[in-house]
Amino acid sequence: MSRDAPGLTFLDRPNSYIGRSVPRPNARRLLEGRGVYVDDVAASRIGHVAFLRSPHAHARLVSLETGDAKAMPGVIAVVSGRELAEVCTPWIGVLGHFKGLRSAPQHALAIDRVTWVGEPFCAVVARSRAEAEDALAAILVEFEPLPAVVDMETALDPETPPIHAALGDNLAFERVLDVGEVDAAFRGAAVVVEETYRFGRHTGVCLEPRAIMADWAAADGMLTVHHSFQAPHMMQDILCKHLSLPEGGVRVICKDVGGSFGIKVHIYPDEMATCALALMLKRPVKFVADRLESFQSDIHARDHRVTARMAFSAEGDILALDMDDLTGIGPYSVYPRTSAVEANQVVNLTGGPYRHQHYRARARVVLQNKAPTCQYRAVGHPIATMVAEGLVDLGAAKLGLDPLAIRERNVIPDDAYPCAGVSGIKLEKLSHQAALAKLKAMMDYDGLRAEQARLRAKGIHRGIGLAAFIEITNPSAAFYGVGGARISSQDGCTIRLDPQGGVVASVSVTEQGQGTEGIIAQIVATAAGVPMETVRVISGDTQATPYGGGTWASRGAGIGGEAAWQAGKALRANVLAVAGAILQADPESLDIRDGAVVDRDAGTERMALSELGRIVYFRPDTLPPGVQPEFVATRHYVPKDYPFAFTNGVQASYVEVDTETGFVKLLKHWCVEDCGTVLNPLLVDEQIRGGIVQGIGGALFEHCLYDAEGQLLNGSMADYLVPMAVEMPDIEVAHVVSATASSELGAKGAGEAGTAGAPAAVVNAINDALRPFTARVSRQPVTPEVILEALGLI
Repeated sequence: MSRDAPGLTFLDRPNSYIGRSVPRPNARRLLEGRGVYVDDVAASRIGHVAFLRSPHAHARLVSLETGDAKAMPGVIAVVSGRELAEVCTPWIGVLGHFKGLRSAPQHALAIDRVTWVGEPFCAVVARSRAEAEDALAAILVEFEPLPAVVDMETALDPETPPIHAALGDNLAFERVLDVGEVDAAFRGAAVVVEETYRFGRHTGVCLEPRAIMADWAAADGMLTVHHSFQAPHMMQDILCKHLSLPEGGVRVICKDVGGSFGIKVHIYPDEMATCALALMLKRPVKFVADRLESFQSDIHARDHRVTARMAFSAEGDILALDMDDLTGIGPYSVYPRTSAVEANQVVNLTGGPYRHQHYRARARVVLQNKAPTCQYRAVGHPIATMVAEGLVDLGAAKLGLDPLAIRERNVIPDDAYPCAGVSGIKLEKLSHQAALAKLKAMMDYDGLRAEQARLRAKGIHRGIGLAAFIEITNPSAAFYGVGGARISSQDGCTIRLDPQGGVVASVSVTEQGQGTEGIIAQIVATAAGVPMETVRVISGDTQATPYGGGTWASRGAGIGGEAAWQAGKALRANVLAVAGAILQADPESLDIRDGAVVDRDAGTERMALSELGRIVYFRPDTLPPGVQPEFVATRHYVPKDYPFAFTNGVQASYVEVDTETGFVKLLKHWCVEDCGTVLNPLLVDEQIRGGIVQGIGGALFEHCLYDAEGQLLNGSMADYLVPMAVEMPDIEVAHVVSATASSELGAKGAGEAGTAGAPAAVVNAINDALRPFTARVSRQPVTPEVILEALGLI
């Protein structure tokens, strides 16, 4: 343990200085001379937590012996789930608008049972992570293995025991949507195609793993949490609720985060436990997930089996779509966003670009003894797009129609908006026809088909795949708020003019590497009339930014950016009012350009903002009577006209398949995206390219493999494949612009569009290459083994 001396904390180690005050300037030399180095008092007080995680997919905890672990060097505390439950209350991941959604109470540390391999049930806090892990090895645990529910196909069978006895079975949620006359449409169809699609569960491999440090300052009654997270105000609210703290007693700081993709917008037991331990021990506690436990504890996604059929007229019109989606979510619905959202999105979005009027869909969400699944980049979109686009290609082939032509025939016309999609979603303005036309020209579709035919005659099998899609962005309270989740759908921005004429903008959307702070600086500079380099953006701090939802669902520019735009306009108006009073000029005759007040018409500089700041902040006594400067402006924005700002796009992939080895070579990829007003072309295009690469990862490489006992087989970077730069094709991006009228900027989101369409484009291209062999693939990821199986070679 440690003893605090003025200016330094000494460690109880051999030859360390005990109980003697050492001035801070001499601390490094004295301690290094005896093999002990402590750089700072606070750093030496940090407890590093490591978690004992279940080796079983499902087991009862019979006994837990921690005596030897508590005696290990450096150990500060060993805490069981039952002990931690006295500090942190459990949660249940359900929302009111998902009627019938069920889950069981979940604790920060499991108490009586463990329900997946990797679930934490005991914590060791020590002076270093290494000492904490050493102590974990000294804990003696007795388990009683229980039957594991692994296969979602059999999870609902009557003979399969429920994971949570109180729920009665393993069905967490079911939704049925039946629109029009589906059965009659299929009876009258000239062609019906059917396929079963399987999507392998995978996870976000973020550059920075999940990390959190919590510090309880008893004197201030303040819990300060530094967190690698996307939604600081949401986390603040959750911590207040489950640690019984007032809202003002929790500060969450989420600075630049090294990648998230939705992985870091959920409540994790180990992170809640870290905060609870800080309260319990009254000292800072830090947790950083290593790669091995990230694979076991980060949320997974995309575990679906979809059986679907589509009806066509003889001319190629889509008449009806019938779909059954079965998805596995692990043992709990993840809190607070719930694990029902992805399946619900699949129901809402499948067939979204098309004008058919008969649609039936059923989604069943089942519990399993695997790592929990929840929202991950482009929630549900890749599944919905693959199902519809795969069936469209099947229908085109059966009818002898060109895949591009059948899409041109069936998409909702660009002049049909506003309208509602077949699932009831409200669509403001989309551009499928324009996007298809631009894609056709951009990729030289006819020329590429001719090249494909020439090469096929030589035994080189290339394929062209297409995928049209819609994407949900700028979500309103209809996404979570209506269900009772305290997840803000609005965002705010506070802008302040400083005495030197610079601008500080505090915004509630956050930065995870996608360029949020850059786009906010660009918007603020434009709105306020100052050079972009004079704008300082502050984000990710509940104590320094307006209340807001953070960054998820492609809302950074569309919602956070609009708040920044409105705040910048308000500040500009305030500044011009004061400048007009000082200059004895009508504010309407003035403008702000490049950091100076100028004549609106002539552009002549009248006063630098630095001079205006000097007067207002330091010589307000010289201002005209009645002038009260307000050089701080705050505005919030939430979309109200439509629940979501839907975007649309179309992607194409060109691949070559080696029919002897099953390997796929990605040759070229194209994307035409309509994300409304393009505020920063470079950021938007790179977001789309990154999303496409992530989508290709799910299509060809990424798969969390489990055995029949619920053991994760490839939970390391040595075994889990991710797309690498050398394997990726050149990706060409273009745009059609249909600005949303719900905001002045007209911006929609773009962060998830690439991921939404890429898997379907790639898989359709593979199937196009395999067409001469009458072979098809419908299981992702499409590994060489999958292709060789389809070809009948293995």
